[in-house]
Amino acid sequence: MPEGDADSSTRWSVIEARFSRAMPPVARRESHQRRREHGVWQRRFWDHHIRDAQDWDNHIRYCWFNPVKHGFVEHPRDWPYSSWHRDNP
Repeated sequence: MPEGDADSSTRWSVIEARFSRAMPPVARRESHQRRREHGVWQRRFWDHHIRDAQDWDNHIRYCWFNPVKHGFVEHPRDWPYSSWHRDNP
């Protein structure tokens, strides 16, 4: 973010809107049509600022173990797209 600009919500909104408008037309659920959504983006998000090194580690580990939690793999190393391969000590 530029210095003095903390409006990440508006920036993400613009990114999502431009991306969605560039998508080819596809069949959409009625709820998406009513809200003029394309069904690509999560409806809400919760902004979180990393507080310290421990908070950072907790979030990284959450990302590593999410595919395990959802039953896609048995260990983070088994998920080929994981930063675990690069960052795990």
